[in-house]
Amino acid sequence: MEKQLHPPHIPSTPSSSSRRKSDFLHIIKSAACLTSSSTDTGKGKSRLSANKVTHGFHLVEGKSGHNMEDYHVAEYRYENNHELGLFAIFDGHLGDGVPSYLKDYLFDNILREPVFWSNPEVAIKRAYISTNKIILENSMRLGPGGSTAVTAIVVDGKDLWIANIGDSRAVLCERGAANQLTVDHEPHIERKRIEEQGGFVTILPGDVPRVNGQLAVARAFGDQSLKAHLSSEPDVRHVPIDSSMEFVILASDGLWKVMKNQEAIDMIKTIKDPQTAAKRLTTEALARKSKDDISCIVIRFRC
Repeated sequence: MEKQLHPPHIPSTPSSSSRRKSDFLHIIKSAACLTSSSTDTGKGKSRLSANKVTHGFHLVEGKSGHNMEDYHVAEYRYENNHELGLFAIFDGHLGDGVPSYLKDYLFDNILREPVFWSNPEVAIKRAYISTNKIILENSMRLGPGGSTAVTAIVVDGKDLWIANIGDSRAVLCERGAANQLTVDHEPHIERKRIEEQGGFVTILPGDVPRVNGQLAVARAFGDQSLKAHLSSEPDVRHVPIDSSMEFVILASDGLWKVMKNQEAIDMIKTIKDPQTAAKRLTTEALARKSKDDISCIVIRFRC
């Protein structure tokens, strides 16, 4: 996304004890695979569903002068006699505390909702909002920043549940055509709601619209300083998976800033390996001079 404007950096000299503590925490996070890296890639597949699902991902650190702030989820779980494919892209800003929390806990919070199996849409919305509340209550530990999110849940290879807040996007390839499943939550579109909540939207020459002159999305997790003016309610879509659907792309706006939906679909529709496809998209975004972190998951369906 267009990042929140960063305050001026004030250098400090940590004590030797704080440095040791920081080094120790970094070792622990690395061992638990909680740190983001300049490049992260991989693939996997469902094992139990009759309709097989395969996925591949590729994440690349941007050139905007900060450490990697994107995280992803791509895994399968067996819950309540169903196989679930869980996929997400979290695009952070002002630090990686919020997206790293989301990586580890958002899907747990969704699946813990009592109504998930009877009403997934309600469960997803409730979990997004309750997760945001937890993040804000723990802002001293997680940091003042925030994150957008796009999440996908594939149930038994038959049903696709997509949700998002912010400008990370899900685009479905259906009979070769691009079908955007998410909503880009841009501040000027939600100006009325923001102003009713006491905020304002700036639109300055040469810049994108921003909430209170800071954040370029109207919905996000976290962002303690803007919490009164942002929404954490996601847009949710349910798509029954059928033979007309080939794959879906989840990606941060580091991709979508430099590539149209149909361009992305056309670029990878003949690439059967989803990891190769995800890498192809991120490589092209870099070639087109995207400076933001670029994160991409490609999920292929075989009905």
